Amino acid sequence: MTPKPPSQTLPQDGEGKSVPVPSLVLEAALYVVATPIGNLHDITLRALGVLVACPTLACEDTRRARKLLARYDIALTTKRLVRYDDHADEALRANLCTTIARGDSVALLSDSGTPTLADPGMKLVRACRGQGLPVFAIPGASAFTAALSASGLPTDRVLFLGFLPRKNAHKERLLQSMASFEATFVFFESPHRLQSTLALLARHLPQRKACVFREMTKIFESFHTGSCESLASLLAEKKPRGEYTLLVAGKDKDKDKDKDKNKDKDKDKDKSSTELIE
Repeated sequence: MTPKPPSQTLPQDGEGKSVPVPSLVLEAALYVVATPIGNLHDITLRALGVLVACPTLACEDTRRARKLLARYDIALTTKRLVRYDDHADEALRANLCTTIARGDSVALLSDSGTPTLADPGMKLVRACRGQGLPVFAIPGASAFTAALSASGLPTDRVLFLGFLPRKNAHKERLLQSMASFEATFVFFESPHRLQSTLALLARHLPQRKACVFREMTKIFESFHTGSCESLASLLAEKKPRGEYTLLVAGKDKDKDKDKDKNKDKDKDKDKSSTELIE
């Protein structure tokens, strides 16, 4: 299914005027800032206020960060943009911690969505915590929670797996171990591994309910629901493109209870039959 393309205009109030970004005075700390995963409306006013107020931005991709700042007319002249990705070393983390210890605030941004959720940042958060420096979450967009909220699958127990292992053998072992879990599990997958992953799901969990979301909140957003087996068959015919979020229902404990009850009833019947014969 393909929804209507999302709007990419600035947020406005009821009178059609641009909503002002709040002016914030920040405590010296690390601010973990969630940014849009596609639709530029999906950023909070508080997040924009933090980006305005923070002199240092630790960004997974400084080019993406510059585009976001430019989109909301946030001046770059007073900003220090530092590339902070999976290859960031201890020296860079120490430098950022020193920046905070000296009284400046630092904002942590991933390419999109919430930092540290299958994105860089965990080691920086840990380093700050280790030095007694404050860390604040600026919540917002996340492909994980967005997909879960729109999936229709159970949300009382959830297991987030991030990106699955690259090698099929490792991936298969993980999926086999998940078969007995009652939690809905959520994970990300790249387009060139999507079909092989769906094929594994179809083999090990063929009738489990599942959802596949593609390019969430973006112009070519689409989603499919069905059994793992039916989704593997459906998407095998299409060339995967974009970013994918997959959800698979956990083991149905109610069905298992019904099966156990039926087994007990069958045992009772067999027992009664034996007693009558005797």
